[in-house]
Amino acid sequence: MELHGSYVRLRPVAARDATRLREVLADPTVARWWGDPDEELAGVLEPDEDTASFVIEYADNVVGLIQYSEEPTPGYRHAGIDIAVHSDWHGRGVGTDAIHTLARYLLDVRGHHRLTIDPAADNASAIRVYKRLGFRPVGLLRQYERAPEGHWRDGLLLDLLATELRPVARS
Repeated sequence: MELHGSYVRLRPVAARDATRLREVLADPTVARWWGDPDEELAGVLEPDEDTASFVIEYADNVVGLIQYSEEPTPGYRHAGIDIAVHSDWHGRGVGTDAIHTLARYLLDVRGHHRLTIDPAADNASAIRVYKRLGFRPVGLLRQYERAPEGHWRDGLLLDLLATELRPVARS
């Protein structure tokens, strides 16, 4: 299954993507938020049963990855999104289009009414992108994740209801 955005293509991660995805995860601007590239790559190549991983292709180049995970419990059903884009492709609207494309799929096809995303609270550029799409801050997750340097850092939980997804304009 492939998903097509305005200018990105999302396709399921394959074993042949491992080298390029490790490069993405090792990019200092990505590793700062994601952590050890080898550990993260293992989770991308072999995700949990409720998680799906896609490469982000732009102009026939693998430029990043995007994942979703689903909470299957009927009373709490929703999906969460994670994304990483190599810094060579920042500022081109790639991440925005990829998130919008995946969000449309999760809302329209998978039938979710709510999506979440949880960046580090000090990842201002990512938070700007998420807010532009309609995600709203829900709350601060104190000492939410261990940073690659070993200290605990806060996360920001944002969510989006199906009626709040905003269209994207090419940057």
